Order: sequence, then C-alpha cells, then structure tokens
Amino acid sequence: MEKDLSNYRKSYEKGELLLEQTPENPLELFRNWFNEVDQHFPEDETNAMTISTIGIDGFPKNRVVLLKKFTFEGFIFYTNYLSEKGKAIEHNPNVCLSFFWHGAERQIIIKGKAEKIAANLSDGYFESRPKGSQLGAIASNQSEVIPNRQFLEDKLKALEKEYTSKEIVRPEFWGGYMVKPISIEFWQGRPNRLHDRILYTLEEDLNWDKNRLSP
Repeated sequence: MEKDLSNYRKSYEKGELLLEQTPENPLELFRNWFNEVDQHFPEDETNAMTISTIGIDGFPKNRVVLLKKFTFEGFIFYTNYLSEKGKAIEHNPNVCLSFFWHGAERQIIIKGKAEKIAANLSDGYFESRPKGSQLGAIASNQSEVIPNRQFLEDKLKALEKEYTSKEIVRPEFWGGYMVKPISIEFWQGRPNRLHDRILYTLEEDLNWDKNRLSP
C-alpha cells in the first residue's frame, strides 16, 4: 500500500524560545515548560516520554514510558529490571529521553546515563501504586514471549487470590531508574520551519553551557 504524505503540513505559531530569556540551568526551564503544558494543554499526557536504549543486539529501540519524578539531579521512571529495556540499560546505560507536547508545539530531547535508584525509594513508590498495578508488575515477565492473553489473565487471578490477605512486597526485579542528563535540547516550533532550538551541555565543572542551534 502506498500513501503520499508530502502535502502534510502544519505551521507552528504558538511560541518562541530566545536564548537571552532562558535560565542558566536547563532543569529550571524543563520545570517551567512541564508546568505550562500540564496547565494549559490537559489533552497531552505531560509525563509521557520516549526512552531510547541501545539493545544487546546493537540496535536502538524507542518506547514510551511515564516520568514519575524530576529533580535538579535527573529524571526518574520505573520498570522491570529484567525487561528488554532493563537489560539494555545494564549493558549500556547511555540513553535518550524525549518529550513531544504537540499542543504547545514543544519538544525536549535529553541525553544522559541511567542508573538504578536506591531500593527504599523504589519501595516507597511501589507501595503508593494501586493494588492492581502492584500485582500486574509481579504477574508480567516483561518482554518475554507468552502463549496468549489468557495466560496473563490467569496469572493475575492467581496472584489476586494469593494476596487477598497478604502484604504485597515489591519484587527485586522491579524498580526505578534515574537518568542524569549530560545534554538537554529544547525545541519550540516556529513558522516557516525556522524553529527555535536551544542546547544545554554539561561541562566538566558541572556548569551548563548553552547555545542556539540552527533548525
């Protein structure tokens, strides 16, 4: 099947990003953008982000996960450590995160290194999750081949019965990662494809250098 997409066009006109108006720390700008999108564009799932890893097979792979916390140190998400994603990070902790907020015509691309967070922090987040999500994390051997959907449903039902009156403890194979950024690029769509791009790069003295990039 063939479909010509050459006439798909959109003019980006909702904002601007000027170098002289940006803060010295990119995490401050991230926080400002995140809060603005969260407030003014509720149709966007603000904390949905794409994470790219380099797999053991040498190929990059992207998938969408949910950002659960961000600080001036980095960005935290949770997953199964034994999943394809977890194994890729274990093999190569260099990852890329990206956010695309179409309502605000904004994109952020973050390069950094992923590392496991402290076990007690993963415990605390796991305990805050709904019981169904807790059991779902235990039921799913993420990324492994299963025979059918019913296999998964039966496994969840068995766990629901097992944990009827028993505390659910976070499994060791499930927990959080923090991505500590080394570069953060902010993209604001502009008319005529002359988009604003500001790149922050972490220097050896831990200060941030920032530059405007050509679109």
